[in-house]
Amino acid sequence: MRAVILAAGRGSRLGALTDDGPKGLVPLGGRPLIEWQIAALRAARIEDIALVTGYRAERLVPYGLPCFHNPDWAETNIVASLDRAADWLSRTPCLVSYSDIFYEPAAPAMLLACDAPLAITSGERWRDIWASRFADSLADAETFRAAPDGTLLDIGGRPTSLEEVEGQYMGLLRFEPAGWTAFRAVAGASGPDWRRQLHMTGALRACIDAGGPAVRVLRYEGRWGEIDEPSDLAVYAHPDLAPSPVPKADGVVSGVHPT
Repeated sequence: MRAVILAAGRGSRLGALTDDGPKGLVPLGGRPLIEWQIAALRAARIEDIALVTGYRAERLVPYGLPCFHNPDWAETNIVASLDRAADWLSRTPCLVSYSDIFYEPAAPAMLLACDAPLAITSGERWRDIWASRFADSLADAETFRAAPDGTLLDIGGRPTSLEEVEGQYMGLLRFEPAGWTAFRAVAGASGPDWRRQLHMTGALRACIDAGGPAVRVLRYEGRWGEIDEPSDLAVYAHPDLAPSPVPKADGVVSGVHPT
């Protein structure tokens, strides 16, 4: 099993925190976000990890990981960055992780144990997290519903009630090669400029609308979080929401975050 971390974006909402490096290098709890991901993936026994780089790609060189580069990172969305790793995705099962999140090793372990062509994890503790991040829990939430068999039914819309939000997409996926091929075909069919316009939840929504590939939802109860704004760093410093300790992965260079 391989894993790809999508680390091309700057994260403009983080302001000065990303002046000198991509958002995956923003420090949380004393270590860059990307180190939380690498450690969790390796704790789940995933050793073959690559990065998709873009903004300030040279800042990720010290990690010594294989890289796919998205030179158009400033004009494209995250699906375009994912497409840069098509060589891996088309040949072997791959986990895909955003670079501005953290999670426990149990999350990638769930995806490892799943045999669906395309699967995502759903953060079940989202209400506690959103209540700490936003005055209105629906302010930044998206619709998310799954069928009893775990098939994704709805994602990415603007909810009008909490009943439309059964969990939240975490930014953690798994593709089998067949799932990637079908996903990419649906993305490409969305329009000639899909690499510049399509975001991930929009692509997953397009899979639902097109009748496939079916997306399996795995409900994850552990700790996770995403860093979108500087204020999020204080939110995840709270003991109830902070990342669970994960041993530092062998070979990871520490302290590479922006200075």
